[in-house]
Amino acid sequence: MKPAQRDAERIWQILVALVMESRGDWRRKAAEATGLPFSRVRALRRLKDQDRSLRDLAWEMGTDAPAATVIINDLEERGLVERRAHPEDRRSKLVSLTAEGRKRVAALRKIADEPPPSLASLPAEDLAQLLRILERVGGAG
Repeated sequence: MKPAQRDAERIWQILVALVMESRGDWRRKAAEATGLPFSRVRALRRLKDQDRSLRDLAWEMGTDAPAATVIINDLEERGLVERRAHPEDRRSKLVSLTAEGRKRVAALRKIADEPPPSLASLPAEDLAQLLRILERVGGAG
């Protein structure tokens, strides 16, 4: 393995660990703000910009169709989502947010999403350089 590939893999491992290990607090706050288990919050967030088929929703959440069905059934019983016939595929249903579902998603925007202290404590010039690099990698720059 070339050194650059090895470095890229190590950087990726560090980034994933940083994100995964620092999200627990935000997840707890999201569950509190919405009054929902985080699995339901994940589904609502994926519906905030557009309706999704159950199959697409399952794929985006990294779960199987039966598990996604359980989640959507629960959200539907709570009045947060609704299903309707897919306009191009009669065998499929589209899931969309209700007005109450949109309120729950809006509550998520109010939750502070603080960076981990190890990131926030970096010197300003390091943060600026890291931001430039990540924007290039993410296609935003």
